[in-house]
Amino acid sequence: MRRVCLNGVHKLAAEDSRVVFIGSDLGPGTLNEMAKEIPERFFMEGISEQHIIGMSAGLAMEGFIPFVNTIAPFLTRRCYEQIAMDLCLHDLPVRLIGNGGGVVYAPLGPTHLATEDIAIMRALPNMTIIAPCDAEEMGRLMEQVLDWPHPMYIRLAKGGDKIVSDGEQEFEIGKAIILREPGEGLFITTGVMTQLALEAAEKIEADYGIKCGVLHMHTIKPLDSHALARWLPKIQAVVTVEEHTRIGGLGSAVLEFCSDELPEQAAKITRIGIPDRYSDKYGNQNSLLEYWGITVGSLCDMMQKKLQKN
Repeated sequence: MRRVCLNGVHKLAAEDSRVVFIGSDLGPGTLNEMAKEIPERFFMEGISEQHIIGMSAGLAMEGFIPFVNTIAPFLTRRCYEQIAMDLCLHDLPVRLIGNGGGVVYAPLGPTHLATEDIAIMRALPNMTIIAPCDAEEMGRLMEQVLDWPHPMYIRLAKGGDKIVSDGEQEFEIGKAIILREPGEGLFITTGVMTQLALEAAEKIEADYGIKCGVLHMHTIKPLDSHALARWLPKIQAVVTVEEHTRIGGLGSAVLEFCSDELPEQAAKITRIGIPDRYSDKYGNQNSLLEYWGITVGSLCDMMQKKLQKN
């Protein structure tokens, strides 16, 4: 996914002189070809996250479209004030590319986990948040990022994730995609949790005859309220699934929509995500998700319980 994203930046830069890449302490070889071909629009700035946000804001004010890339926790937490004051306040078209959203960097411990990034980015006016589910969907996103007029946070997974997106369905920023038609239940997901939800939907139908759909919300902000308004009244139970704290993320956004627009639907919804505590375990991405109960089995169990209750 990251490779597709960064290669997309290179391609856009070759075609559009407004595109600039700014990296912060990335590994050797990152976008080497772009650095050779377009050195005047390639910057590798070291460990200086607040600086690169201010730098990107200045470039955007001069008519450029900067793409800023470093690991997600440092890109969102460390320079939050600069994102708010320099980018969002002025509604500048800067694209923030966060490597390793969620618990990708589990071997490095809690300092490197981006488990609240969606929540804090959601709180900023003008910010757009997108979490593609696989490399092919990332490619479709890159075809649209130049025309989006607002700041954007793109949450990347670790890469090599199973391809589940459907190229036949039109990709549009702000529009959710039904990847599996719902029956009694509906999983609402974002990012690579979409793969987990699809597996759960297949398993619960095979084992128990319960038909569940999967609504993939690649864009978390702005939320696709039309998709929610269409599907929520038609099903009996909803389980939201995210690789993020349950506070302030996708599940919270769905419940906020229901509270404002469809309060009678809120009782159908339950959330699966990371509990409200720092990680006390090291390991890998899968081991931490299993530790927190974010598995195919837990999705199936939660959906069954919700359907029985309703």
